[in-house]
Amino acid sequence: MAKLRSRGELMSLVSMPRIETSPFKELARRGLFALLLLFAITGMVWLDRGSYIDNTAADGVSLIDALYYATVTVTTTGYGDITPITAHARLLNALVITPLRVAFLVVLVGTTIEVLANQGSRSIRDSIWRKKMRNHVVVIGYGTKGRSAVNTLRRQGETAERIVVIDSDAVAVNEANIDGLAAFQGDATRRELLRRAEVSKARQVIICLDRDDAAVLATLTVRQLNPTAGVIVAVREQANVPLVKQSGASSVVTSSETVGRLLGLSAIGPDMGTIIQDMLTGGEGLEVHQRLAEASEAGQPPSAVQGERVIGVVRNGTLRRFYDKTATRIEVGDELIVVRRAQPPSNRDVLRRDED
Repeated sequence: MAKLRSRGELMSLVSMPRIETSPFKELARRGLFALLLLFAITGMVWLDRGSYIDNTAADGVSLIDALYYATVTVTTTGYGDITPITAHARLLNALVITPLRVAFLVVLVGTTIEVLANQGSRSIRDSIWRKKMRNHVVVIGYGTKGRSAVNTLRRQGETAERIVVIDSDAVAVNEANIDGLAAFQGDATRRELLRRAEVSKARQVIICLDRDDAAVLATLTVRQLNPTAGVIVAVREQANVPLVKQSGASSVVTSSETVGRLLGLSAIGPDMGTIIQDMLTGGEGLEVHQRLAEASEAGQPPSAVQGERVIGVVRNGTLRRFYDKTATRIEVGDELIVVRRAQPPSNRDVLRRDED
């Protein structure tokens, strides 16, 4: 569904596959409203039946006649066999019944077509999206931590089309849509919702919920659906780290422990704390980045890399830190973890950080 462009950049808002109301229930609700309009017109004609004439039977206007007149009137059939004959009845038809007739047509015809078209196209988009979604990243929780994780992924080269957000808050889901991300609203511990987000085919799952118990349950459910994906979980308390790891997390980040350590480093040496925070803050100063080693770098020591400082080498899935004797030379296929100058943030990132 096309959306308005804002914040200096044109974005496409993705409304992801959660049909909240059955189209049949929606049609029934609108049909009931149309019937109420029909009965309202019938009542007005019946109460003022002396102002109408039956040109066919000439026996007055009964309740059935009033219902018949209301039906042919709102459907614009208009046989003309029953007609208003007094001035006030004709005025009432012009000022009240005619607008009700238009409302009836809008509700019963226009909205029926709209509901069927919207729900049908949404189901089709849902089916197409689910078929093509593979090796994507699922972010559970789009608060401050989840949003920062997504911004970091995108700065590291992950495209918005390969990121899916799950959050129970409608406002957070809307924010994710505005950021160009597919999003689902609901409880991330529900197996059916995770299936609809194609968690079983995801490459990475990032869990950053506000409660540690919910994070544990979400981790268990995700791991059952996808035994091979990387599951990165944020928890508040260090004491819960072993439990989350036992639940299947590949990596656990303790938010309170991390903040406390940064505070301690800043107390010992303010400049040291500034450097650490600088590397953790994207878009300015320094940033940590992981990339594939270039062919021209093969055979060289990590210290020979220009414009970046290599602090780790990932070889055959094993991390080797810069002081490791097995990482004195870069080999083809190595992934380098480097500290580099941060890339300038986009206008959207700047505005988002200002809002936060």
